[in-house]
Amino acid sequence: MDRVKLTRPARRASLVVHVTASAGWLGLTLGLLALGITATTTGSAVTVEASVRTMKLFADWLLLPLALLTLLSGLLLSLGTQWGLARHRWVWTKFWLTLATTTATVFALRPGVNSAVAAVTAGGPLPDAGDVLFGPIVSLSAYVFMTVISVLKPWGPTRRGRRLRATSSGRTKIPTPVA
Repeated sequence: MDRVKLTRPARRASLVVHVTASAGWLGLTLGLLALGITATTTGSAVTVEASVRTMKLFADWLLLPLALLTLLSGLLLSLGTQWGLARHRWVWTKFWLTLATTTATVFALRPGVNSAVAAVTAGGPLPDAGDVLFGPIVSLSAYVFMTVISVLKPWGPTRRGRRLRATSSGRTKIPTPVA
């Protein structure tokens, strides 16, 4: 079965979008972590409130669009290039980690930030440092790991990828990455 391949300009444009969105997501997460550390270590109630309100602004307006853009552009690249979605372990791992971190953004990080904002704006202290630290720490770890495997492309092809390579060896070989 022949797959639809992206043209060179489409592949390049998709790659630029993917790398830019991914870098933006990583940078935004670093900013959220800095704000979370500030909120949990300062003695100033005004600084705590400003930090968590800024985190909420970022979480409400930037996180989900960047997460979805990263996920969709990565999916487009994997399906429209020789890498395939399930042909190489590093691509498969990145897909599932991106899906997991996007889901965690919606169901854990944003609600944690929202509960911190609600408590602080009601005049109380920051209820739990984990609300503003755990999400960014886990996300940052995942994004750095995904960046590393994007560069190194470890682990080789999946079982499906080896099978597809063997069946297509008479037609077109899938290029292997240069280490």
